[in-house]
Amino acid sequence: IGKENSSSMKEFILLGLSENQGVKKIYFVVFLIFYILTVSGNLLIVLTVTSSQHLNSPMYFFLCHLSFVDVCYSSVTAPQMISGFLVENNTISFAGCIGQLFGLHFFGCTETFILTAMAYDRYVAICRPLRYPVLMSHHLCGRMVGVSWAGGFLHSALQTLPTALLPFCGPNKVPHYFCDVRPLLHLACADTRAEGLATVANSGVISLSCFLILVTSYVVILVSLRGQTLVGWHKVMSMCGSHITVVILFLGPSTFVYIRPSSDLSEDRSVALFYTLIPPMLNPLIYTLRNREVKGVMRKLCRRRVGSEN
Repeated sequence: IGKENSSSMKEFILLGLSENQGVKKIYFVVFLIFYILTVSGNLLIVLTVTSSQHLNSPMYFFLCHLSFVDVCYSSVTAPQMISGFLVENNTISFAGCIGQLFGLHFFGCTETFILTAMAYDRYVAICRPLRYPVLMSHHLCGRMVGVSWAGGFLHSALQTLPTALLPFCGPNKVPHYFCDVRPLLHLACADTRAEGLATVANSGVISLSCFLILVTSYVVILVSLRGQTLVGWHKVMSMCGSHITVVILFLGPSTFVYIRPSSDLSEDRSVALFYTLIPPMLNPLIYTLRNREVKGVMRKLCRRRVGSEN
């Protein structure tokens, strides 16, 4: 059995969030609404930023890429999970499972790096305002986003290739609603302790490092505000509040899941909702509700569209 290769496993069965048929129908409606809100909200932000000449600062450049990544990130897991609520066995092919694993880590890691770049942008805007145009040039912003995408690809390749090469000879039930490294390692017909440690060293260290960098950047920002008036504090918090909220929602749960050497898979399945589905849905609301410029441009776009239809 140990000599069987991965091609012997043709498909996996995703166990999902519940096996109760009544609960699955409720989940279908709820998560379908979540997914529709996620895609429509993030695409609206992409359309708003790309169609406006006023939203051309680095913050909106990063926000546009973040929203695009959120659409891709949620689309990796949500459609398979939602369709699985309508069938008895939610099956996914071996190739589809590996592709989902790759996409999950590719877009997830890219989002982590973009959030880190956004934190640096906020740090420069608040602590180095006079040098902001020089330090945050369009060329540098483009390179930061390019590095984020390249880093996400490299991270995902390092996670996916070793997992895809493992022998899978049964059972084929994945105790999760998507294919991830930990659940698949439990199904492999081989000693996977090295791969498990590599997951912690890769995903765990990246999540924890970026989270600590983000926290440190905001501690430095808050320390630099000593002696500022209440108006100054309010201005800074309005600039950074949205980003801090997104960081906590996304990196907090993902760091909790991936930094542990061993974990309860049922617990991981519940926590995963808070970094795969909830943040991509809330990001458009968080950034638009606290941003007058974005809301203003959106209103203009809506008026322009209504006017053209009339």
